[in-house]
Amino acid sequence: MDIFALIPQFGGLIWTIAAFVLALSVIVAIHEYGHYIVGRWSGIHADVFSLGFGPVLWSRMDKRGTRWQVAALPFGGFVKFAGDANAASGKDEAAMAEAEADPERLRATMHGAPLWARAATVAAGPVFNFVLSIIVFALVLMSSGVSRDPLTVGELRPLPVTDRGLKIGDELLAIEGARIPSTEDSVAYADFIDAVPEKARLDYTVRRNGDERTVSGVYLLPPYVSAVSPQSAAMGAGLEAGDVIVAVDGAPIFAFNQLKTAVEGGEGATLALRIWRDGEELDVSLTPKRVDEPRPEGGFATQWRIGIAGGLAFDAATETPGFGEAVWGGVRQTGRIIEGSLSGLGHMITGAISTCNLSGPIGIAQTSGAMASQGAQSFIWFIAVLSTAVGLLNLFPVPALDGGHLVFYAYEAVSGKPPSDRALRVLMTAGLAMVLTLMVFALGNDLFCP
Repeated sequence: MDIFALIPQFGGLIWTIAAFVLALSVIVAIHEYGHYIVGRWSGIHADVFSLGFGPVLWSRMDKRGTRWQVAALPFGGFVKFAGDANAASGKDEAAMAEAEADPERLRATMHGAPLWARAATVAAGPVFNFVLSIIVFALVLMSSGVSRDPLTVGELRPLPVTDRGLKIGDELLAIEGARIPSTEDSVAYADFIDAVPEKARLDYTVRRNGDERTVSGVYLLPPYVSAVSPQSAAMGAGLEAGDVIVAVDGAPIFAFNQLKTAVEGGEGATLALRIWRDGEELDVSLTPKRVDEPRPEGGFATQWRIGIAGGLAFDAATETPGFGEAVWGGVRQTGRIIEGSLSGLGHMITGAISTCNLSGPIGIAQTSGAMASQGAQSFIWFIAVLSTAVGLLNLFPVPALDGGHLVFYAYEAVSGKPPSDRALRVLMTAGLAMVLTLMVFALGNDLFCP
């Protein structure tokens, strides 16, 4: 049984907080472990590895002299390396003075280590976030599989029709006389699926039990709900994965694109939907939300959406990809998230899209709870997406973030000396102010954006 599926769809406050803390703790632990382990490999000693801030709830000292601890406030973490300035006190300064008199001890501090070791240690946090994302995406791909070529009927989805036409195991060769491209050619295959004629019944050329034949079957892309987006109009109205939308404002529909046209053409007007669910019909009303979506050619387009994903009239039969193919798929997925995030940020800065697209802690917590309610795989996928975002954010060249430290190291590499202590203090203060301002702005979005 999927324990996560037991979480209510809307989740209570406790479930939402628990899901958020779990997701954040995993991401922070991986990020900080990246700093720790690369620092250790580079010869830099870590005094403390902390998951969370504030009062220490649990701690232990390992044989290398590093204290591992869990603190009361689970909204971050840190690794304190020997000689770390951000935790310096009089006692630390005295220890640094002793270390400076001993070249071997100095080499084991963050300030005394070679430039390459310090840079590698700082960069490792974001890199480990990306590695986590790639591994998760690859494992999900291996678990769910890739569509078999040619497109093959795996399982028939529940639909409000009696004559499907298609049967489990059918290999689809053509639709309405047009040959279906190989599923391995993702672009041509996607273009073909998008161009399937809108007819309640389609003529399929299939290979069944080794013989080719033409059968009349249900429309390939029915108004079937394969997934519901968190914080969407559909989730607010109670739609669930597996629902089939059979009518919009009283007009019967048989294709997902008919639903999409009604939503986009309504310009935000409330829609009355008739839903088929487990053999019964029910009526719901919902109001689409305006969202900014990335275009394939670049940029963003503002659309009206209710927050559901469609799918084929059947679950396509799959096969497990090779390890290399799965990892490459994970790399591409991580790259798409990075590209989309940077593009979105740039468009928000220029005013091309609304800044309401930037979520703060409340929005992320709500999404965590919603994804957990949809099952373990959805929640783990969300952790991977969030891990990529955290890794990317930390690489921004802002003092107080990892990217800011890397900029300081780049300056040191070029000039031959680090920035002065006074310059570092000013820049770190400015960077911290920028980060806090961004957090407050994102929190405002959570509270006031529709």
